[in-house]
Amino acid sequence: MVTVSTPVSRGEADDESGPLLAALADRAGADVVGIEQVPDDLLMIESRLRTHVEHETALVLTTGGTGLSPGDVTPEATRAVIERDAPGFAEAMRAEMLRHTPDGILSRGVAGVAGRTLILNFPQGPSALEQLFGVVAPTLRHAVATLQRAGGGHHRD
Repeated sequence: MVTVSTPVSRGEADDESGPLLAALADRAGADVVGIEQVPDDLLMIESRLRTHVEHETALVLTTGGTGLSPGDVTPEATRAVIERDAPGFAEAMRAEMLRHTPDGILSRGVAGVAGRTLILNFPQGPSALEQLFGVVAPTLRHAVATLQRAGGGHHRD
């Protein structure tokens, strides 16, 4: 779990989203190996994601940094890392968000695959996570198993 928030990473705010996302993933059967916080910094987010890909983490869930503010750069960092889009995840989450608020259309989260790693961007906030995780949870085990079996197409030079 990677929480993207400058105030959280500085210890100026509590991380409510990361632990909740970890709990939701745990209930869905994922082995949660860690929760970390990074600032809203494109290169730092990209670096953390690349580290997880290099360590062949099966699933990386991010929370935060998916809105329209200039500092919301999680989708750009994720796009710099992924090799293939998996747009159905983000589309399903946006569709579910729209059921709860018209502001759901503003979410720019993306999803994709890098090596054997599936990366999903979630918005920040406990209510959004509670609403959205259930939409993707039923497919996570199959998606991860498929990547692990197939090797994900990751090639090292």
